[in-house]
Amino acid sequence: MEETPLVKGEIISDQTCISDMDMIHQLEQKGYGEIEKEKLFLKQFETLYLLYSRMLVLKKGKKQIGFDSFMSICQKTDSEILTKFLIYRDLRNRGYVVKDGFGFGSDFRVYERGHFGEKGAKFLIFGLNEGQQEKMGNLQKKIEEIAQMGKEPIIAVIERRGEVIYYKINRMNFYENKARLEESFQL
Repeated sequence: MEETPLVKGEIISDQTCISDMDMIHQLEQKGYGEIEKEKLFLKQFETLYLLYSRMLVLKKGKKQIGFDSFMSICQKTDSEILTKFLIYRDLRNRGYVVKDGFGFGSDFRVYERGHFGEKGAKFLIFGLNEGQQEKMGNLQKKIEEIAQMGKEPIIAVIERRGEVIYYKINRMNFYENKARLEESFQL
């Protein structure tokens, strides 16, 4: 796991806010959060990861908020937060810089190791829970859009045990087999 000193944050309108300028600089260099008005705001999955890794002390007013409490808060507004957290944690533990996805149904943008801040994200990842259904047409459309951007689409599947399996996917074509279709309807 990466070495990050203990960070102090507070919840301001459902977002984690970091005010200490040294912490802001260190976290931003490692790809965490977004700076707004000289403060760093973390996404919920980033906050969960830092809480899980014991690198963040989070407060709401004077009350300290732990991982389980914050997860409960997040689940009220985002039913997919556990899936996002598990993927985010796995990618961070593998040494990748991970940012929020930007459309196409993707959950995350992932940068090649050592290239954050130099190049754009190489991968767009969407998460699925084992057994969750996805329509092929929707998947095909997402893949085409991502490939047109020059990014590599990847599906992260969360197994029932919480393990994350990654599948690199490529453009696919489905052709309707009209001859067979007509044969099956003839009596």
